[in-house]
Amino acid sequence: MRIVISAQSGQPIYEQIKKQIISAIAGGEVAPDSALPSIRYMAKELGVGIITVKRAYDDLCAEGWCYSLQGKGVFASPLRDSAERKFTDELTRKLKDIADYAAASGVGIDKLIQILNDLKGE
Repeated sequence: MRIVISAQSGQPIYEQIKKQIISAIAGGEVAPDSALPSIRYMAKELGVGIITVKRAYDDLCAEGWCYSLQGKGVFASPLRDSAERKFTDELTRKLKDIADYAAASGVGIDKLIQILNDLKGE
């Protein structure tokens, strides 16, 4: 799993981390019950504060995407049911098509994120 942080996105760093982890879990890149990188490791790799990563992980756990085992770490939750997996797989395919189309048109990921955020606010 590769996390990319953009200072120009206008989105808080913890949200960027959280959304990319959700995408990795929903898209099957992170297997159910597999450990996420430790908070300290993730913070060091991304060059961000430990509290920033902890906030992302805490939100993921609160939303049911992950679970925490004291002294063991944070793990990807199994998706709630096969319908949700089907939905997220289809959504991932569609978003990949959109990202490919945008890249071919010269539209960057930051612009795509801006468009999605604008749509979310409607």
